[in-house]
Amino acid sequence: MFAKFTRRAALAVSLAAFAAPAMATETIKAVVIDGYPARALWVKEFTEFFIPEVDKRLAETGNYKMEWQESYGGAIVKPKGVLEGVKLGLGDIGIVTTIFHNSKLPSQAISAVTPFIASDARAVAKAVDEIAKEFPAMQAEFDAQNQVYLATGVVLDTYQVFSKEPVNAVADLQGAKVGGAGMNLRYLEGIEGAAGVRGGLTDFYNMLQTGLVDHVMTWPEASKTFKLVEVAP
Repeated sequence: MFAKFTRRAALAVSLAAFAAPAMATETIKAVVIDGYPARALWVKEFTEFFIPEVDKRLAETGNYKMEWQESYGGAIVKPKGVLEGVKLGLGDIGIVTTIFHNSKLPSQAISAVTPFIASDARAVAKAVDEIAKEFPAMQAEFDAQNQVYLATGVVLDTYQVFSKEPVNAVADLQGAKVGGAGMNLRYLEGIEGAAGVRGGLTDFYNMLQTGLVDHVMTWPEASKTFKLVEVAP
């Protein structure tokens, strides 16, 4: 999964503008949206690193400053709804969880369909950003959504299976219902009878607790942050 920082094409801020001369400091307002709560990994990355880093670089020139309005946890958009929300102008900058949008953003599924991808998340993020600059098709997908691709914010280094009952072999997943985010459900292909059930981090706890699924695919940090280990030990 990639979490992408994107913005509406109408937002009057760019890296080029950061260095442009100005007589007085201009304030640019920006509404940041995400459907997941503030404790989600990519939201923390945005609010604890991206925003302070932008503010720091702008302060070096004194030409511009940002007035951020952060809205997370479903106040403006629900999980999986950021891409559409930014397109409709509900926010100026969005954290798009691209794994949910393989039909609209097919190039973002590169890590789900490419063998031997690196386990170094920083290397993957840098590589994807370079690919986005080199190949217009990737930006064209965001153009169609009235958005501009800024950067790859978060890359996950691993998916693991969290289960209600012990899993000792792949055979234990045969005939089981497994929760996943979308493109990662492809990992179940070839396991006889395994059924993928679409969901997300805000759904997985209840899906496991109610028996809608037997297992979920996610990463260790998320299992702790969203307390999945309570129902999938």
